[in-house]
Amino acid sequence: MKKIALLLPLALSALSFNSYADDNNDNKEVKQNLTVYSYDSFTSDWGPGPKLKKEFEKDCHCTVSFVPFEDGVTLFNRLRLEGKNTKADVIIGLDNNLLHTAEQSQLFAKTNIDISQLQLPIEWKSQTFIPYDYGQYAFIYDSTKFKNPPKSLKELIENKKLSVIYQDPRTSTVGRGLLAWVNEVYKDEQKTATAWQQLASHTVTVGKGWSETYGAFLKGESDAVLSYNTSPLYHQINENKDNYKAMTFDEGHIVQIEVAATLASSKQPELAQKFVAFMITPEAQKIIALNNIMLPVIKTSINPQFDNFTPAKTLAVPQPQNSESKKQLDVWRNSVSK
Repeated sequence: MKKIALLLPLALSALSFNSYADDNNDNKEVKQNLTVYSYDSFTSDWGPGPKLKKEFEKDCHCTVSFVPFEDGVTLFNRLRLEGKNTKADVIIGLDNNLLHTAEQSQLFAKTNIDISQLQLPIEWKSQTFIPYDYGQYAFIYDSTKFKNPPKSLKELIENKKLSVIYQDPRTSTVGRGLLAWVNEVYKDEQKTATAWQQLASHTVTVGKGWSETYGAFLKGESDAVLSYNTSPLYHQINENKDNYKAMTFDEGHIVQIEVAATLASSKQPELAQKFVAFMITPEAQKIIALNNIMLPVIKTSINPQFDNFTPAKTLAVPQPQNSESKKQLDVWRNSVSK
């Protein structure tokens, strides 16, 4: 009986405290969670994702949760499987190559974000897919190991002494860019098929995504890797290295424009749109440029290396229809499997 008598005041005190805590919690605003699907290099510790998250969370009274995928194509394929049941509020990492397919999916919501400030190689009209960076596809090489790089895409494809790594166009936006690039340069289907066969003869591997393939190149597994002509800026800025160079091709370079979008099924559309709008502010653009090593989509100063960067000759920005993309993929798959 003594034990019960001693415990009773403590129990009543605990009940009183819990009741007070519950009352206090009722008065507190619950933080919203914003789920963002993106690709792994964007969300990595060295990518722009963590820094954007920290900056956005200062004022949003929310938690930003990134879900990484190997690449934008993989991300989009997952999103289509999930449909309206997806947990994503925002996606980051689709591009102009996927635009028609993404529009037809009806998974995304139109925004009222001001896009008049955008400065891109082409006029941008979509209010659904908002550009946040852009760059030109290019093959990167180590100038201390390879002295005479090809001067054209055709020369690279025909140079059997040059070992190459690139990304699978079925899973990677970068690989999809090469698919468009080869088709733009060769045009004729038979010539394109022959080009893929020639490239296959000196390709070390075709990887699923950019991170995997660029990492393999840095380990010395190939002479060249498909990336962007801004990639050498990373090594200059972060490593003080000037040996990594981008090949410049006479035919010109395909441009990739990366976009963000809000999901039509998002339970917090206002917060989702606020995050996408934040991505094209000067502050966010600097974070993205310096950590994603891509060019800003608005006029803003980044640093001397970026501010002085000169793009190469630009080829038409591809936005292939679904049937065209499927045909190009079929030609590639059949050619490299021989």
